[in-house]
Amino acid sequence: MTLTENKKNGNKPQIDLSSVKLAQSDTYKALLKGNSDWVKDRLTDDPDYFNKLAKGQNPQVLWIGCSDSRVPANDVTGTKPGEVFVHRNIANVCVHSDMNMLSVLDYAVNVLKVKHVIVAGHYGCGGVAAALSNKQFGLIDNWLRHIKDVYRLHSHELDRITDETQKLNRLVELNVSEQVYNLCKTSIIQNAWMNRADLEVHGWVIDLSSGLVKDIKVSSSSPDNLGYIYELDGVEELAVH
Repeated sequence: MTLTENKKNGNKPQIDLSSVKLAQSDTYKALLKGNSDWVKDRLTDDPDYFNKLAKGQNPQVLWIGCSDSRVPANDVTGTKPGEVFVHRNIANVCVHSDMNMLSVLDYAVNVLKVKHVIVAGHYGCGGVAAALSNKQFGLIDNWLRHIKDVYRLHSHELDRITDETQKLNRLVELNVSEQVYNLCKTSIIQNAWMNRADLEVHGWVIDLSSGLVKDIKVSSSSPDNLGYIYELDGVEELAVH
């Protein structure tokens, strides 16, 4: 990007828009070329690859991960297209007012019949780091408040950690744990557990410096550890008046 002097504006530096547009064009063209190269590679390995892919999907896993561009589900798990159903948002948050997440969860559990639901966070998460601060970032502050609530629930532990990196990484783990808990509280998961014995919910944290996944040992396959108030019975029909 170059700057030019504009005398009409008091010699204030102006952005050279032609350079910006050229850079944008190069980035966009690279995406299209990348797609073309990917198609050629797949067809070289298997000439019938896309015909098979177009017939449908049968994933065994729902991945609820962070929107961070460094943690794509298929790459992290070494899986192929069609093997993992994916939902991503800032800091892998699962809240009961998010109709997007609930719709994905309902479809994955009740239509695709996935066997595993994984909440996948990652160390160094920018969303969690933002929630740790007192700064305002705009609209996203309303979303980050869910993570601040996680901090409040575990402040007795987090307030004792003096190293900021360690505190961030511990909050990443606790956030994943709470989001697993939130998923297990949904009627979608609990109703599935009433009818199926093959559904599990897990919590993972990805270490970007190694690429390895840490299972934080919060897996659930029943509502037994939720606490009485969260355990749901079957749907009760409303009385007709």
